[in-house]
Amino acid sequence: MNNIDTHKVKFSKYHGAGNDFVMVNASSVPFVASDEEIFRICHRRTGIGADGLIVVMPSDRYDFRMKYYNCDGHESTFCGNGGRCVAAFAFEEKIASEHIVYEAIDGIHEAFVNKISENEFVVSLSMRDVETYKLDDNSLLIDTGSPHYVTKVKNLKNYDVVKNGSAIRYDKKISADGVNVDFIELIDGQYNIRTYERGVEDETLACGTGVTASAIAASLWYGGNDINIKTTLATLNVKFQKEDDTFINIVLTGPATHVCDGYYFI
Repeated sequence: MNNIDTHKVKFSKYHGAGNDFVMVNASSVPFVASDEEIFRICHRRTGIGADGLIVVMPSDRYDFRMKYYNCDGHESTFCGNGGRCVAAFAFEEKIASEHIVYEAIDGIHEAFVNKISENEFVVSLSMRDVETYKLDDNSLLIDTGSPHYVTKVKNLKNYDVVKNGSAIRYDKKISADGVNVDFIELIDGQYNIRTYERGVEDETLACGTGVTASAIAASLWYGGNDINIKTTLATLNVKFQKEDDTFINIVLTGPATHVCDGYYFI
């Protein structure tokens, strides 16, 4: 799947709990596309349709290097579900084995891939340690590879995520560079989440760094270090250890699905 030229790009599409990505294997042949071209690839009406595009690039020290673009065409910070999906993609492309170590914009990640059917995987992914955050009774501002603002809400099912998420995302008092926003509600002992993602500028069906941020928020508010977070389509798990005020050995686990393969003409 390395047949890449200036006009035709071979791709795979994956999703992690509904958070979907176009994957390009550039491990041996470079992938070159402008921000505008990546935007067109990710467009849901005139392109393939995805929350983002991920390029697998060669690495001198690790299995590969992950480069992530939001659907607006701009290179972005780390994506947790994309980070899980790219591990499954690398396994399928025979770039790596079930045990993978790769580099991304926020550092080194270790992944374990379990293929459970022809196109379904369960992937566990190590996340960066978290040493600093701002916490109060109702919100948490934290960076789990991407910046997140986690806040408690009521009636999450009917909550206006786009309106309220957009207001927080662009609030300079919260973050000068903008922030992803996670709304969580504890219902019958189950943590539920909905996320507004910057770069997508809309609600996404799941967000791996947001699930991680929300699990840490839940731990700080209610306790625990093995936490399930229910997204719109699936439940993801986050495990970690806490040493003083630092969260270490964070592992995000959840499903990854290989949707299709094809060619896109740039």
